[in-house]
Amino acid sequence: MGVKGFVEGGIASIIAGCSTHPLDLIKVRMQLQGESPAPATATVQNLRPALAFHTTHASNIHIPPLRVGPVSVGVKIFQQEGVSALFSGVSATVLRQTLYSTTRMGLYDMLKQKWADPNTNNMPLSRKIVAGLIAGGIGAAVGNPADMAMVRMQADGRLPMAQRRNYKSVVDAIIQMSKSEGVTSLWRGSSLTVNRAMLVTASQLASYDEFKEMILRKGLMKDGLGTHVTASFAAGFVAAVASNPVDVIKTRVMNMKVEPGVAPPYNGALDCAMKTIKAEGPMALYKGFIPTISRQGPFTIVLFVTLEQVRKILKDF
Repeated sequence: MGVKGFVEGGIASIIAGCSTHPLDLIKVRMQLQGESPAPATATVQNLRPALAFHTTHASNIHIPPLRVGPVSVGVKIFQQEGVSALFSGVSATVLRQTLYSTTRMGLYDMLKQKWADPNTNNMPLSRKIVAGLIAGGIGAAVGNPADMAMVRMQADGRLPMAQRRNYKSVVDAIIQMSKSEGVTSLWRGSSLTVNRAMLVTASQLASYDEFKEMILRKGLMKDGLGTHVTASFAAGFVAAVASNPVDVIKTRVMNMKVEPGVAPPYNGALDCAMKTIKAEGPMALYKGFIPTISRQGPFTIVLFVTLEQVRKILKDF
């Protein structure tokens, strides 16, 4: 039963991750709005509050922040880089879902079976949250290298041609990072990844189970596609609200370019948060929220609807 939970969660996660990858890419680009394309020399004074694409500008001229929506960012990516750019880093998404989501889904399923009431097969919300925190943290630690590669591959297109990393695949990205920045660089931002994953898993999986049980308990709908879609969309919204600030900081810390002999643009998560807020305002921590919820909603729906169908298929195994 333990292995079965990992297999079911892994299949559902890979399908959901690949189908919503373009939305995730747009989210990453929006979260990088306001950053300089050359972060090694960036300071609070010259962080560029403009589009998440390379433009020339005078560093001594104050340019007010431009608010660019997900549709505009998506169109800009399509125009400048082509339709294939919307799937930049998809190989890293597959590896990330294989490592991170398979682990968290399987562990959560194991904990739920162990802690649930044997008569009702339900467990209190507090236990669901604890199970999600544990499963998410372990899953994130396992999947951090793939997460690093995915963020960099998705962000590469916004850099000037001379500064692009041009990773050929997720394996090439991991090898290049290990050679140029050391093996430990694969776990850069891992504390943020773990924190975000704990928040996402606890809010997403626990709230899905809670919403589903509430709908069935009150007789609002029968156990079927309608219930699964409603509960999963609500869970996606909860997860997006809880995780977006950590996600913004994680994206920026993972994407920063560290060069020998040059001070990194951020000295950690707290420094990144303070510089971001000082340069762009506190709402910068919710940059990319629209594509986050636009992605979390469909991702969570596809994830749980697929999971429920996979469970039906594998119920006799």
